[in-house]
Amino acid sequence: MKKTDAKSLTDKHESLTHSEQQTVLSHVQREVDEWYLNTIMIKGVDVPFKYRRKKLYKSLLNQQVNITYYPETETVAGFDIEYMKIVRIKVC
Repeated sequence: MKKTDAKSLTDKHESLTHSEQQTVLSHVQREVDEWYLNTIMIKGVDVPFKYRRKKLYKSLLNQQVNITYYPETETVAGFDIEYMKIVRIKVC
């Protein structure tokens, strides 16, 4: 079993969730400091998924992806907004 295998990650960290073959409906990349913040929307889910990369990434629009993530909350204009923080994403 690989060190980054999804099963080993979810076994080690209870708050992690792993989903397979999820369809990406929207993918936006924007530069924040020296990173690119990627935000994706998944078919059938109303919460955005976010992850960061050092370089621009190819578009994931309409791709099937496997993702490992956990819930996070950020405050925007005094409102708490829930999102999913991706720790591992892989195109199927």
